[in-house]
Amino acid sequence: MTMTGTVAQPSDRFSLRDRRVLYTGAAGGLGNDTTREMLRDGAYVIALDNSRDNIRSLEANCGSEYRDRLRIVRQDLADEASLKQTLASLLDEGSFDIVINNAAIYPSKPFEDYTLEEHRAVQAVNVDAALICTAMALPAMRARKWGRIINVTSITYYGGWENLSPYVQSKGALTGLTRAWAREFGKWGITVNAISPGAFPTDAEKIHPNPEEYARFVLEHQAVKRRGIASDIASAICFLASDEAGFVTGQTINVDGGWVMK
Repeated sequence: MTMTGTVAQPSDRFSLRDRRVLYTGAAGGLGNDTTREMLRDGAYVIALDNSRDNIRSLEANCGSEYRDRLRIVRQDLADEASLKQTLASLLDEGSFDIVINNAAIYPSKPFEDYTLEEHRAVQAVNVDAALICTAMALPAMRARKWGRIINVTSITYYGGWENLSPYVQSKGALTGLTRAWAREFGKWGITVNAISPGAFPTDAEKIHPNPEEYARFVLEHQAVKRRGIASDIASAICFLASDEAGFVTGQTINVDGGWVMK
């Protein structure tokens, strides 16, 4: 669906003007603001999300001003055949300059309580969908010798969280793919990087039984003594997606207030 109303003029903050972005999980807690920032920087964003509530939130956040540069597609990323069909249809309309693999699910319980099928379900959304999106976007990027792939990983990969083993496993896979793809795709002018968010106050935190205690835990570990906000992630992603980041590849940038220093 597209938005209606007045047309916003792109900013000159980063060089995203007329870039076509495929963004999974674009309507979620961190994706929502990043989508708006990329639109503000002149990009055309195709937002894939499977949550009606999140989609409504994204529509409200972006309003009518970006109607010509935002397309929202409701898509179950776990449905491989449907995802490929959706992407093929979108590619018929134009290639992708930038792919942001952000969508994720994060069940929480002890490792011994997970079934193998539950592990696979997390892998399907968090990793397999990224493989499919990247594979289908790659030929056009390679042909024009330019592309940006950004994988959204997680601070949990560095340890310190219980009951999230399938999720942490999936983020480790994305970290490895970031490095492998960066090495392989660099000769075609394609950069591949990862953003590793710290502990942001999104719906993901609802898995913690005591929000106030968890917030204190976060601030104790961060060097910067405030909670992260979605625009912190948005700025980092917009930079990596831009021409200005053309010599940065294979990197994981921790946007976490100094929790992890590596």
